[in-house]
Amino acid sequence: MSDLEDYDYNKPMSLSIWKKMFPFIRPEKKNLIICIILMLVVAIVDILFPLLLGHVIRYNIQPRSSNGVWLLVGIFTFLVIVQGVVVHLFVSIGIKSESRMCRNIRNAVFNHLQTLSLSYYNKTPVGYLMARTNSDTSRIGDLVAWGLIDFTWSAFYCVGAIIAMFLIHWKLAIIVCITIPLLVLLTWFFQSRILKVNRIMRKINSKMTGAMNEGITGARTVKVLVSEDVNFADYSAITGEYRKYGTHMARLHALFIPMTLFIGSLATAAVLSFGGYEIVVLGADLSILAIFLQYAGGFFYPIQNIARILTDFISTQANVERVNGLLEQIPGITDTPEVIEKYGDTFTPKKENWEPITGDVEFRDVTFRYPDGHKNILENFNLHVPAGTYIAIVGETGAGKSTLVNLVCRFFEPTKGEVLIDGKDYRQRSQLWLHSSFGYVLQTPHLFSGTIRENIRYGRLNATDEEVEKAAVIVHADKAIARMEKGYDTEAGEGGDRLSTGEKQLVSFARAVLADPRIFILDEATSSVDTEMEMLLQDAIHTLLEGRTSFVIAHRLSTIRNAQVILLVKKGKIIERGTHKELMKNRGAYYELYTRQFEEEELKGARHQF
Repeated sequence: MSDLEDYDYNKPMSLSIWKKMFPFIRPEKKNLIICIILMLVVAIVDILFPLLLGHVIRYNIQPRSSNGVWLLVGIFTFLVIVQGVVVHLFVSIGIKSESRMCRNIRNAVFNHLQTLSLSYYNKTPVGYLMARTNSDTSRIGDLVAWGLIDFTWSAFYCVGAIIAMFLIHWKLAIIVCITIPLLVLLTWFFQSRILKVNRIMRKINSKMTGAMNEGITGARTVKVLVSEDVNFADYSAITGEYRKYGTHMARLHALFIPMTLFIGSLATAAVLSFGGYEIVVLGADLSILAIFLQYAGGFFYPIQNIARILTDFISTQANVERVNGLLEQIPGITDTPEVIEKYGDTFTPKKENWEPITGDVEFRDVTFRYPDGHKNILENFNLHVPAGTYIAIVGETGAGKSTLVNLVCRFFEPTKGEVLIDGKDYRQRSQLWLHSSFGYVLQTPHLFSGTIRENIRYGRLNATDEEVEKAAVIVHADKAIARMEKGYDTEAGEGGDRLSTGEKQLVSFARAVLADPRIFILDEATSSVDTEMEMLLQDAIHTLLEGRTSFVIAHRLSTIRNAQVILLVKKGKIIERGTHKELMKNRGAYYELYTRQFEEEELKGARHQF
């Protein structure tokens, strides 16, 4: 499990950490203040009930009198109605405040994630981002809304009840208050241990979720490798560890609850003993004893509540810091203030200032290393690609092919040197301006949940159905779509899992075509389709790339013979360049690579026929 996912958090309560959430809490300030006032009303009503009970005992039950009974009934009824209405109001407001806070934090997190660079996603697990966006934000919203409300009621009730007891009978009040420190210490002792076990269980739960996810998504591989027993053993070990700590948690609660009840019983016994003595021997009023028994019995839940909420606030600080750490994550690639002023940003583009792009690309003395790397992938690299050129990039794995196109797309920026688009350093224009002019088809395309039609329309959201279908026809995707159950309205499934790899590739091609980009990037784009479909796609690609600047990374060299320029890259350097005929004629590294691959394909074909 990634170190980012969970870590021990043992910092004391710190308001400076919670201040980071104030921008999300502030819009709900009015509602939270209303809830606090409502909880004050509930606490006052709860404090009044024992006093009213004492009044009934003193003036009605002991003298056996009915004087003022109907007034008391009316008062009790009024208080019950007030309490019911107030509870309804604070629950309604609390739920709304919690949901709005969670929504605001999640929107802020998701919005910020859209601005982060590709390098961040290369090193950050998806599970970590999902946990921050969903679990952490829920925990923060829940605690701020309900923790504040519960804490307010508990604090008001404890203070009010203590004042009322001292005003009525200070000796009995002292007896009750003596047990409070014992209860506080006991609660804090157990809560700290419960918190520690709870942290461990959260970590194990993350492991369990990850193992379940891998087991389901990798089910095909598991069956092919016949490793079900190993898979189950690994998962069983994690669930066994979770069960062990769950049992430990149950033991802590099994000790904590009866010990709390024991202290409450001690307080009640002490009140009964001293109060009974005063009633029998000194002739004290029975109503006082009844009042104190009510307060003594009702004291323990709010004290436990306060301790639990404080512990939760300390525990949740880890969630706050993780969410805030994500929100403060600086994108690896950012536009300058001057560029944003002119061209706008990701969410507020100023398209009226965008210059039309022709597609001339130039690498000028580019040196590049990945942000987390220690070795240059490219050094003093130079390349000029005139607008409309079809350029193919070939080479062994790790030669730097994908690095080149990632730099063209500005997913990464040069460590030194410049990448020029239409003769101007692309850092002098906005990222969105550049990306809106690209069509990018990956080796493993990603489709979104929704229909085939909706997935193609992602290329241009305002496209008509006719334009969507025309794009599919151009790349020969229409034939495959026609064979599907509902045609263009067929659901692609999560990540496109209801389609074959080849079908997903066809849809991604149609999506790129619909975008009508000036620059095309094809990264092993035909490697996932069969030979027959590849031939159709090659014909479509030839039509698509005509007049557009195109960078094609290809593993099968037979697919790029029509490229205007072929670059053979090795260790970040171009070792050969030219057309297919020129490179074959030179009988260099490209010739050897092509010949070897051709022989391998011939041998594979012969084996298939056999």
